[in-house]
Amino acid sequence: MRPNNHTHPRRRAALATAAAILLAGSAISAAAPALAEPAHPGHEDPFEHNHQPSEQAQPKLFPGQQETAAGEPDVAPGETESSNMELLSNIPMDGTLQGTGSDLAFEGNYAYAGNYDGFTVYDLSNPKEPSKLTEVYCPGAQNDVSVYGDILIASVDARMVDDKCGSERTSDPENYWEGIRVFDISDPADPQYIKSVETKCGSHTNSMAPSKNGQDLYVYVSSYSPNAALANCQPPHDLISVVKIPVKNPTAAAVVSEPNLFPDGGYEGGGWASATSGCHDITTYAKKDIAAGACMGDGIIMDISDRENPVVTERVRDTENFAFWHSATFNNDATKVVFTDELGGGGWATCTEEFGPELGANAIYELKGGKLDFASYYKIPRINTENENCVAHNGSLIPVKGKDLMVQSWYQGGTSVFDFTDAKNPKEVAWFDRGEGLSGGGTWSSYYYNGYVYSNDLSVGLDTFKLDSAIDAKAKKQKELNPQAQRRY
Repeated sequence: MRPNNHTHPRRRAALATAAAILLAGSAISAAAPALAEPAHPGHEDPFEHNHQPSEQAQPKLFPGQQETAAGEPDVAPGETESSNMELLSNIPMDGTLQGTGSDLAFEGNYAYAGNYDGFTVYDLSNPKEPSKLTEVYCPGAQNDVSVYGDILIASVDARMVDDKCGSERTSDPENYWEGIRVFDISDPADPQYIKSVETKCGSHTNSMAPSKNGQDLYVYVSSYSPNAALANCQPPHDLISVVKIPVKNPTAAAVVSEPNLFPDGGYEGGGWASATSGCHDITTYAKKDIAAGACMGDGIIMDISDRENPVVTERVRDTENFAFWHSATFNNDATKVVFTDELGGGGWATCTEEFGPELGANAIYELKGGKLDFASYYKIPRINTENENCVAHNGSLIPVKGKDLMVQSWYQGGTSVFDFTDAKNPKEVAWFDRGEGLSGGGTWSSYYYNGYVYSNDLSVGLDTFKLDSAIDAKAKKQKELNPQAQRRY
């Protein structure tokens, strides 16, 4: 699809409204209350991201849209699913944590679910019907979580009065804290907060890369959109923060380097595509000493053989169809990378006829000889209503040898399972859609873990799904799962 300069009148109004909402909440405004829900679905909430509004939020004409009026949705309001995917259970968000649900990580028989108010630990001993083990109240958007042995890391991308759990947000541009928090989860029923590490521009997401001897855990902290008015988020911000955590002494965690990934400043932005000012998310593949970064206006591959000093070895851009490079997933052989585009910050209804099959989609690249070659786009094939925020979001591989299968969240577009073994012809094989109005934003993360798909919804809690055995009968068992720190299966 080639970009054009036309926008359907109804969509133009919607885009302008969404942009106005984002711009109204720019970083230096008053802090939101600790239990506030996002101003709109998705994690680019102006109160949650405390720097500048993302580039794609600017009120510009949107290229690439089709001028046809929106058709009737393929999925009517109300839960519906493909015949080979079944919702088994839901644990509602009915406890202490009432913020937005975010990312998931798994260790043994436990799932750790991020929430803007902290994180929840679920017991998966009965994987069909998980139970809530405990909640940890520790506000700080997004609270994206990663786990490694007895260590849990939570990202804080919000200016807090200090680093304590229970700390409130502040609008003070000089005296504030944001970064990562480290917890001891040796007793999953009673996590202990043991250390904080402040990082420049906070921590929107975090990705782990253990040392080859396993004695140290390196954490790549992604953050972006600097602001000259903020003491610890000065432009230019073309770096990531590398935090070293000694596994046997995690209280010694500290920033050990701040590599500049974009000496040339990164993509300068153009039209509607975001300029690069940091990375949104990084996925490591420590076994192969590589990482893939989704960095606003750039998609990158890095050599991480020197954990403290990652080096960018490949960079690609999509100025026609990508607005905001959001996340990345390798296939098992690291011969392909699925990049996602978070068009509209998660708050726009982009799964409509007007946006077509390429805007707000995944981009699948083949990785050959260290070079990325574009293969195809993948977007859910169902048409959503104009009231459903929908765009590509967090997902993970289904570990079936010889196939490239992925399960992925699409906010109110639901959860999609697709096969990209043929990189040029990806196909959806299963799906679940909660339907319009039944969730305040839809599903943030959908991951496959030991025979089941688990989804953390922004507002209705944890879902558990079962796929037909024809899809995952040969899936490998996993001892842990951190989708942003891939392991070979």
